Amino acid sequence: MTTDHLPAIANAQPTGYVKLPTIPLPEGSEVLIGDQAWPAAVRIAQERATGVPLIAVDVYPGADVAALMASIAAALPTAEIIGVEDVAAADPTVIDALIGRHLTDDRVFGVMSHFTVDEFYDAGKVEQLRERIAARRSPIVLVGWGADLIAERRADALVLVDMARWEIQQRQRRGAANWRAGNHDEDVLRKYKRGFFVEWRTADRHKRTLFDRIDLVVDGNAATAVAGAVTGDAFRAAMRTATTQPFRVVPFFDPGVWGGQWMKEKLDLDPTADNFAWCFDCVPEENSLLLEADGKVVEIPAIDLVLSQPRELLGERTFSRFGAEFPIRFDFLDTMGGGNLSLQVHPLTDYIRDAFGMSYTQDESYYMLDAADDAVVYLGVKPGVDPKEMFESLRAATDGKHPFDAERYVNTYPAKKHDHFAIPAGTIHCSGANSMVLEISATPFIFTFKLWDWDRVGLDGVPRPVHLDHGERNVRWERDDEWVDRNLVGQVQEIRREPGLVEERTGLHELEFIEVRRHWFEQEAAHDTEGTVNVLNLVEGDEVEVVSPTGAFAPYRVHYAETFIVPAAVGEYLIRRSSNSRSERFATVKAYVRGTLASDD
Repeated sequence: MTTDHLPAIANAQPTGYVKLPTIPLPEGSEVLIGDQAWPAAVRIAQERATGVPLIAVDVYPGADVAALMASIAAALPTAEIIGVEDVAAADPTVIDALIGRHLTDDRVFGVMSHFTVDEFYDAGKVEQLRERIAARRSPIVLVGWGADLIAERRADALVLVDMARWEIQQRQRRGAANWRAGNHDEDVLRKYKRGFFVEWRTADRHKRTLFDRIDLVVDGNAATAVAGAVTGDAFRAAMRTATTQPFRVVPFFDPGVWGGQWMKEKLDLDPTADNFAWCFDCVPEENSLLLEADGKVVEIPAIDLVLSQPRELLGERTFSRFGAEFPIRFDFLDTMGGGNLSLQVHPLTDYIRDAFGMSYTQDESYYMLDAADDAVVYLGVKPGVDPKEMFESLRAATDGKHPFDAERYVNTYPAKKHDHFAIPAGTIHCSGANSMVLEISATPFIFTFKLWDWDRVGLDGVPRPVHLDHGERNVRWERDDEWVDRNLVGQVQEIRREPGLVEERTGLHELEFIEVRRHWFEQEAAHDTEGTVNVLNLVEGDEVEVVSPTGAFAPYRVHYAETFIVPAAVGEYLIRRSSNSRSERFATVKAYVRGTLASDD
């Protein structure tokens, strides 16, 4: 596998932070490299076919279909290669009209859709194509999003070409269009919106129908048409294995207008980059998994694990509450040597459901992984603030000539390392400069209503969008300094103290569904998933290992600042200092869905 589509990294790793974590494929698995995938698909089809073979290559929207078809044609010169999208998809104007109300006129926000792939195809053209397939005299390979539906689930071999959302976004930034849209030059935020609210929801819904039948999974993320492939049996076995042991997703790093230098220096990122603002360290909707065998890897979207093994990964009670969706997000916000985040507020649950069709909102918190002496967090409004006056000032600031005086209206709190600030939806907030934030939050990460962005433009030179109308409808004005002091700052409760171990409840407010526990320890700390997924980060200490008391999985090594997932099915586990560690003490923060543990009932 090539890694040209993965984050740029240097060779040295001063903190040990692993940027390309892997999950083992079953013993005996083979990763097929490049065009080896297509003859393997033919062999599978020939073994099953009672007549002329039919192969369906179902493609996640965003993959390079033209390159795939060229690769298949070169490997299978006697087969007829049909691009189902060009032959049978509905006219783009029809698709635009169908999805228009879900996209809205807003630059960022749409409405969650519930389309199925067949709605994007022309029924008459599909029927003609099926008649052509039925009359085939030579092998046919159907290629494109929805190829399995065109084949009416009767293909002799089924291939899934899969890819992660972050790679799709990278291609869109370079000029790629949305599916059948022709919008190569459109604002990237609008491209992302079309993917988030329509294409990816539809594609994931369709993909779930394929997992049990896939014969071959192809990595569509690399610049080449095919980076690698693995059999469907190996893919399914790897997904099952992943739910029995700790694992990490592949982190993704991105620059930003307020980005800092901490991650670049501490996590050994590209030293020539201006900054890194974000790291999605655990956002399965966006991140990847690397499946490894004999030193070769296949990259798949991490959401595949959530969609294919939701009960084992999330736990029955969390699954019953959220469905096949990973509800907890860990990410990094680096403003060390950078600037303030945008002043913002997140929608209340009733509002996000009514306006955007989301079932839960973006409650969050800031855990200070590190902070300079002058670091602050903006949180809640000052007492006696006049809402009308404040939003008049915010609207006046949009002309770029009347800067908004944030500290006149919004509280600031000194922030130091290991502080934890709760931020329930409806609370005005942002991190100031010179902070390294571990953001622990609910997953709907797109729903940020920016109120003030300090007169900045984006990296593309275009003013970053603000959403004052949405924001004004969601600010909880009673959350002044007194309320914030009582509810959101310094909320640490000791739960347990033993020699060499302290467990604390920290961070999130009673209105938020995520529980966070911090464990300080010198040698080891015992944990139990108690039937719900745990997400953890090593926030103090250089290196630990996660072990099973019963030997159910091999010891799993974790380095400082790494986020890792312990699936619900794991049950009891220990986190202990590793033999390589030089630290005197350690700390982890652990997040899980509140009310899903027996101890919370």
